[in-house]
Amino acid sequence: MDAALQARVTTLLHDAGIEVGGPCGHDIQVHDRRFFARVIAGGSLALGESYMDGWWDARQLDDLLLRLMQAHLDQRVQGWRDLADAVRARVLNAQAGQGSYEVGRRHYDLGNDLYQAMLGRRLVYSCGYWPKARDLDGAQEAKLDLVCRKLGLRPGQRVLDIGCGWGEALKFASERYGVSGVGVTISEEQSTHARELCAGLPVEIRLQDYRQLDEHFDAVFSIGMFEHVGVRNYRHFFDVARRCLAPHGLLLLHTIGGNVSRYRTDPWIARYIFPNSMLPSAAQITRAFEGRFVLEDWHGFGADYDLTLQAWRSNIERAWASLDPRRYDERFKRMWRFYLAASMASFRCRHAQLWQLVLSPDGVPGGYTAAR
Repeated sequence: MDAALQARVTTLLHDAGIEVGGPCGHDIQVHDRRFFARVIAGGSLALGESYMDGWWDARQLDDLLLRLMQAHLDQRVQGWRDLADAVRARVLNAQAGQGSYEVGRRHYDLGNDLYQAMLGRRLVYSCGYWPKARDLDGAQEAKLDLVCRKLGLRPGQRVLDIGCGWGEALKFASERYGVSGVGVTISEEQSTHARELCAGLPVEIRLQDYRQLDEHFDAVFSIGMFEHVGVRNYRHFFDVARRCLAPHGLLLLHTIGGNVSRYRTDPWIARYIFPNSMLPSAAQITRAFEGRFVLEDWHGFGADYDLTLQAWRSNIERAWASLDPRRYDERFKRMWRFYLAASMASFRCRHAQLWQLVLSPDGVPGGYTAAR
């Protein structure tokens, strides 16, 4: 049986252009022969877990995962836990109530030292904008400025940041464009840092679920938070944004998206990185804001996320030696490497997209001119 399973996995990998023990950077080096049975039984979840356990390696992990995705092997090998997770996602609203705070506790509260080491000068945990940027810091500043220009921010306006992270976007908008604002996050670590970062500015940071918001703002933006909302809550998200937005204001939504409508994320990502997350499709987004907003602009620049992730990987690999090994042990490092590599591969093969939408309550009189 073990020989048959090994032969089956070897054939599947060969179909993706990957050889077991091969000489290329994208080839897999198997250190534990139990890998073959484990990955057949567990699918993509077992692939990631066995890498975390040190059962296999590849010199160019992102290239190996890219080939697996391009060959759609995740659809050919599914474990029983994949099926259980799919049923759970269909039945439960995992992002409701205390479930909405789980990703904050398990991911964003891992430690600000980790994110400071990875993200660069600005703690911005979302795709940079690279057309004219020479490095990560420049790409993130260009992205923040792009958001402000698309919203047409002006001095004296009051803005809302849904999912404000470590406060960098509100700080940038306040200092560069003269606005005041409110930011909400479900992460205690983020809220503490954001309050310190924005001290002295007309910015309020709240540890609060976005669904509790009911006050007026001249503009609303949400950068890299919609991936945690969940399809059962998309309409509610846009309802909240609509009731908080001034009649002539604009909403900017910055989100990763997928090519197909789904109801859950990859099982390994859900278990180890982003619990209760899912990537919206274009159809799911448009259905959710239909009758609530007018679409003014839809801007895609998903290829820039591959560049952003590569920069994050370079930063964190340089920083591992300076981080506490008791908190970030070898298994954690392998988990993080797999996460970044899988994300690169997903954007590189265009399975994942990066979108910025600009929406208005009733249409911009005379039309909207999109900044780029």
